[in-house]
Amino acid sequence: MQMTFEPQTVPLQMDEYGTIRVGGTRVRLDTVVYAFNQGHTVEEIVSYFPVLNLADVYAVITYYLNNKAVVDEYIKRGEEEADQLQYEFESQPGYQVFRERLLARKERHARIRASK
Repeated sequence: MQMTFEPQTVPLQMDEYGTIRVGGTRVRLDTVVYAFNQGHTVEEIVSYFPVLNLADVYAVITYYLNNKAVVDEYIKRGEEEADQLQYEFESQPGYQVFRERLLARKERHARIRASK
């Protein structure tokens, strides 16, 4: 039997919002890369996200290592967009009032639970 070597496709798909996801799952590329950069093994990543396929995560990590600058730039852009959205949201009139109401409610519930 002779071995043949065929190119493998990287199991990454971009959704309609421009978010890159692993395989047919909702797990984002940046989630896998972040876990890998935190020192988690591929097996640990799959155990945290059982919907992922072991071979797919290995392929994604291989892609990342071969295209680190491009992937890091994609992740950086996403973080910047998230920061901008958070700033815009927190700048909305009434945000602080709403936040304070939620925090007060949380504190009341914590006191009630502690008294039981």
